[in-house]
Amino acid sequence: MIKRINITDTTIRDAHQSHIATRLKTEDMLPICDKMDKVGFWSMEVWGGATFDTAMRFLREDPWERLKELRKALPNTKLQMLLRGQNLVGYKHYPDDIVWKFVEKSAENGIDIFRIFDALNDIRNVRSSIKAVKQFGKFVEGALSYTTSPVHTTEYFIDYAKALEDLGVDSICIKDMAGLIKPYEAFELVGRLKQATRVPLHFHTHDTAGFATMSVLKAIEAGIDIVDTAISPFASGTSQAPTESIVAALKDTDYDTGLSLEALADIADYFREVKRKYVAFESEYTGINTKILLWQIPGGMLSNLASQLKEQNALDKIDDVLNEVPAVRQDLGYPPLVTPTSQIVGSQATLNVISGERYKVITNEIKNYLKGLYGKPPGEINENLRKLAIGSEKVIDRRPADYLESEFSKLKAEIGTKAKSEEDVLSYALFPQVASEFFELREKGELKVLMPKFEAPQKEKKHIARLAPSEFNVKLHGEMYHIRIAGAGQRTENPRMFFVYVDGKLEEVIVEPLVEVVTSQEGELIPKAAIKTERPKATEVGDVTTTIPGKISSIKVKKGDRVIAGDAVMVIEAMKMESEVHTPIDGVVYEIYVNDGDTVNPGEALIRIR
Repeated sequence: MIKRINITDTTIRDAHQSHIATRLKTEDMLPICDKMDKVGFWSMEVWGGATFDTAMRFLREDPWERLKELRKALPNTKLQMLLRGQNLVGYKHYPDDIVWKFVEKSAENGIDIFRIFDALNDIRNVRSSIKAVKQFGKFVEGALSYTTSPVHTTEYFIDYAKALEDLGVDSICIKDMAGLIKPYEAFELVGRLKQATRVPLHFHTHDTAGFATMSVLKAIEAGIDIVDTAISPFASGTSQAPTESIVAALKDTDYDTGLSLEALADIADYFREVKRKYVAFESEYTGINTKILLWQIPGGMLSNLASQLKEQNALDKIDDVLNEVPAVRQDLGYPPLVTPTSQIVGSQATLNVISGERYKVITNEIKNYLKGLYGKPPGEINENLRKLAIGSEKVIDRRPADYLESEFSKLKAEIGTKAKSEEDVLSYALFPQVASEFFELREKGELKVLMPKFEAPQKEKKHIARLAPSEFNVKLHGEMYHIRIAGAGQRTENPRMFFVYVDGKLEEVIVEPLVEVVTSQEGELIPKAAIKTERPKATEVGDVTTTIPGKISSIKVKKGDRVIAGDAVMVIEAMKMESEVHTPIDGVVYEIYVNDGDTVNPGEALIRIR
């Protein structure tokens, strides 16, 4: 039986997210779009996932403008995005009015296919977004988040696929985000789904464990209709199987894709050269690692954990953290490790290791998860952990979004004239701090980001410069920053004023002769001597401090307030998660040394209780 296999290319979304930390800029996508548009892909995944956040936070790009430009550059190709159900492209649940408005604007600006999944495979969390996509006349692909555990059986996934079909999805995707599905398991699951459902089936996997290509071929033999691949420079390892390899393997068979290998080779040549510009962002964990079958960690999560540990000066503990991840996952009822549960589990595992005690610090996201605010866990929760985290608080049993009030109009008024469009309001709704900063920089015309320059290695250096350069790159916590000294005050001044460009953004800093550089949670470099702080060291019994570096998200007390030991007095954001910081004693708030947004470190007295 002849069955043409359709290809979805992921290079412009998931592939560069997996290989270069989602740093591919729009300006490096557009020149090759004309050739990609003529290939004949079933679709191209170009948006969603982490690209939305990263575009604003690091690349200083408007994600909506990227989508509009890609729509113009790819007029003949269906554009696809990844949508996290009620989480959209963020890390929490949003009200239904935000979900509907986001889908409306995404469709209006160019998205044809919405791949929708929920991290817990809780069908309640995808109903609203699926209904919205159908309402706006676009193609909806329901995805099942694949993982392995005592509760994730073939029957489990078949039941979930049937539930997705009942909601009216146009296709169903097996979303294997960690590359866990083995070839013969893929063959069985696809075959069983083919018997149980009527809509086309799509297969998405990663090559983290090294058998993506084999699993793709077995899925094809079992009857899959569409497969995800990536152009070879951004393929394999933590990414998808190579597009060219799959096309070549199927050529002149009953499964021939009909795509041109010559056209794909030209596209690969382009991306091979482009990738050289981003070498600074390549993770050391992009290769094949069969231990992933034990850890069940997606490739992006693996590099993220390494970055988090570097920030804590604890990279030597990465093996301990990786071994802790499955234990935390079991305590939480075996959630599939995909955004946002991958961040929730990974951050808690990191805290368990670096604090020296399991669950000594519990993130707010873990508490919300245990309250049911992310949905129903697949398996049984460790009730001792639940009691430790939330005490006797009630666990909700309804759809989490049912408890959320509409907020688009409120947020539109809140952001005011900084938002130039409804799309801006949505950006603010999803990432308030990041979007606010982005809008301010846009207003000032300071969105330019200088990318690290690629320099070929030199065979021989006869002279070594002893003078400090005025322009250079600094790699810190896995991130590369372009630094340019624009000017300085008089050399006799002490301290001395310097004018420094950090990734194109001008900063005026006062520094001592010897400058130690630190980084904010947003990845912004700050000369340490320029941080004016009068925070004392935490030496008194009533000093409130933090166990990890982070950023003050909110302060819950004011001077003069009476507190009881264990009360939450502030919230710290670290590793994209929030954790409450508690007072160690009963007493009165005597002094507060921090403000919202401040970067803080362990050992500092943030609040003093007497």
